[in-house]
Amino acid sequence: MSGTWIVAAVATVIAIASWVVARRAARQARDVTAMYWQLKFEHGELKARVDKAMPDPSAPPRTPAGTQFVPLASVKR
Repeated sequence: MSGTWIVAAVATVIAIASWVVARRAARQARDVTAMYWQLKFEHGELKARVDKAMPDPSAPPRTPAGTQFVPLASVKR
């Protein structure tokens, strides 16, 4: 009878240990996922700032808004 209790106690200890390990792994996965999305967001912000600061040299020059003339006759066609 005492052998059965020993096996049950060992199984309980192993189950608790594996539960603790699984919780730690889940918490680490959650933290890594949060860090990934934070890094992806910051990378997007930095890329937008760099693209805004350094326009594409092969693109045609942009004219300020309101300086282009469109004749009314071409709009009515």
